[in-house]
Amino acid sequence: MARMAGFALLLAGLAYPFAVYFGIEHLSPRVFAALLGALWCARLLSSGRSASRWTAGVALLFCLVLALLDNAILLRWYPVLINAAMLALFAGSLFVGMPVIERLARLQEPDLPPSGVRYTRQVTRVWVGFFIFNGSIATALTLWAPLAWWTLYNGLIAYGLMGLLFAGEWLIRQRVRSRL
Repeated sequence: MARMAGFALLLAGLAYPFAVYFGIEHLSPRVFAALLGALWCARLLSSGRSASRWTAGVALLFCLVLALLDNAILLRWYPVLINAAMLALFAGSLFVGMPVIERLARLQEPDLPPSGVRYTRQVTRVWVGFFIFNGSIATALTLWAPLAWWTLYNGLIAYGLMGLLFAGEWLIRQRVRSRL
């Protein structure tokens, strides 16, 4: 159930900017709130991790506000909210517990050497910078750009940048590992 909810949220996140662009004229924001709220409820009910529960709670609060106010302008704030949640998760992990990237690395390599721990901390910091940058662009586009620009960035360019960051980090990691 947790994987299905996570996969559905991933697909909804990818489709969201385009759904807003094409649906804003025909669908009430309450419909968006109900659909997103249902997905986040499923995620909340299926996840035992506190970070997932916290993120789901924030997203559900957003859905509630969207449903109550029924204001189409609020639809454009969802990518900003998701970036802020990811920023809080990654940045918070640098101060409390194990950094997010280290947790992911330990899934493949449980006995991560100290150099690997330092490297994963640096990569977590890079992701923090990415979420600051991406969230700032999403905020600026929400406030000042036409809907088409907002859709292009949040539906395509942001994911392209994320993919470049993943690929670039993977290439760097291969070079770092070969030196060890």
